[in-house]
Amino acid sequence: MEELVRRAATAGEAAVAAADLAALGDLADLLDQAALLAIAYTVRRQGLFDAPDTAHDLREIVTAMKVAPRHVRIVRRWLAALVREGMLARDAARYRGLRRVEAAEVEGARARLDSVARGFEHGPGLARFFQLSVSYLPELLRDEISLQALLFADGDLDVADDVYRRNLASRYTNNAAAAAMRAFSERHAGPGPVRVLEIGAGVGGTTVEVLPELDGLEVDYLFTDVTRFFLMAAKERFASRPWVRYGLFDLNRDASEQGRPPESVDLVLAANVLHNARHAERTLRAIRDLLAPGGCLVFIETCRDHYQLMTSMQFLMSPPAAEPDADFEDFRRGTDRIFPTREEWLGELAAAGFRDPLCVPGVDHPLSRIGQHVFSATR
Repeated sequence: MEELVRRAATAGEAAVAAADLAALGDLADLLDQAALLAIAYTVRRQGLFDAPDTAHDLREIVTAMKVAPRHVRIVRRWLAALVREGMLARDAARYRGLRRVEAAEVEGARARLDSVARGFEHGPGLARFFQLSVSYLPELLRDEISLQALLFADGDLDVADDVYRRNLASRYTNNAAAAAMRAFSERHAGPGPVRVLEIGAGVGGTTVEVLPELDGLEVDYLFTDVTRFFLMAAKERFASRPWVRYGLFDLNRDASEQGRPPESVDLVLAANVLHNARHAERTLRAIRDLLAPGGCLVFIETCRDHYQLMTSMQFLMSPPAAEPDADFEDFRRGTDRIFPTREEWLGELAAAGFRDPLCVPGVDHPLSRIGQHVFSATR
């Protein structure tokens, strides 16, 4: 495992070698500042806090904003963030004193963000998606438009590639994960090909870096997602590799019922999807059961909760409309948290029975400000 992690870290560093990683952290901070102002403005524009000393509970706020029931969790997270940053006061179950944020202040923050992003490699792509989602916050909250519609307008994957592939943090993690998978596959003793299962592959932002690393090796690669939405695009994108197959897989359902028996996989990849597990340890145990003895799990996760995610990607993580009150079933239950920390993931891996859980980059790395990490562990 030491060799695997060494190669992963080396590949990650090579992918960002020419970049100013401190500036990336500064850009993330600007994104969070602009997001916080946009959140305050979106809440305030309903007129709830215009009169001095007025107070409102959560029900009154979500009713005034016409929030879809499944997105109420997002509003709770917004209010908690505003309280944490001193922009809103909470007295028992009621909120008061929301700081007055006008449209001009929000636009100023967005303009500063664009200015900084233009001078930073791959910054414009991240800023572009943020600006797009912020422009539709009321409609997103009311479920009048979906975040998928913004990410994949007219079937174009360009915006999604900005989010999942082109930015520096993703370049580090995707290349590190690909190198780890190459290192594992090279030492595979068989019999037969390395059986790879990618869970929640989505737009293939990680897949596109992984597959070239596996070229020339004997590999059977199964690209899966929870719906067929991404499968046709992936078949076209990766058509030159006949050893890639495609199918459905839901990490919250029993694997055997989905045609994946125990010990049927050598290597599992899960990029930015395991936070969707309703119970982290239970899902990790299920993945461990899927792995043959000596098999390996490699996954990428965001381990820091950015405010800008509350104005964008978290709309993808709301429960389905049919189950608006659905909640996590593990240590996140009742907390409105989505992303386990780096230390929590390492603990969950150990609790699930994995050996040698490891993680890059380290806590003292500049990219730790972003909070994206690559984890690996063996059965």
